[in-house]
Amino acid sequence: MPILATYAELRTWGQQEVAKKAFTEARTASRTATTTFLAHSSRDDDLVPGTILILENHGAKVYADHKDPSIVGSDLLEIADHLRRVIRECGKFVMLATPRSKESKWIPWELGLGDGIRRHPNIALFPSAESATETEWSQQEYLGLYSRIVWGRIEGEEKERWLVWDHHRNVASGLRNWLAR
Repeated sequence: MPILATYAELRTWGQQEVAKKAFTEARTASRTATTTFLAHSSRDDDLVPGTILILENHGAKVYADHKDPSIVGSDLLEIADHLRRVIRECGKFVMLATPRSKESKWIPWELGLGDGIRRHPNIALFPSAESATETEWSQQEYLGLYSRIVWGRIEGEEKERWLVWDHHRNVASGLRNWLAR
């Protein structure tokens, strides 16, 4: 059974020095060095370093948009143009999905843009909640379109690991393999 990363787990992982470094690098990396766009609510900032750590430990180079110094002080049109360029340049699009995501003004726009550019196979939600079985994060019907990054085991394998799970077909691949495609 797939298990979500909890807030507590992401916060704990995010406290590691390596996660803090990955978060800083994700904020300052040049766009050409990134492979994965991470959309998230600013209300989930405390979960971002742990999320980045997991993605980067599986081969991603993450772009975290809201802390990008190149858009600080920019107007709305400049920010939108910048985000379009970055999403186009990144091969993968990951959305940190929490119950707070639905309150974000940017996430629906970024996800729609990512879907239009990257298409379904290159988009995954990284759901997180207070408990590993909570589903409040998935209240927007359109979130049901996308695969999910979860902790679990592929049938026939002994070891649990991070997976990208297509819940429609009930198939999964390893996160590292998905990021490399």
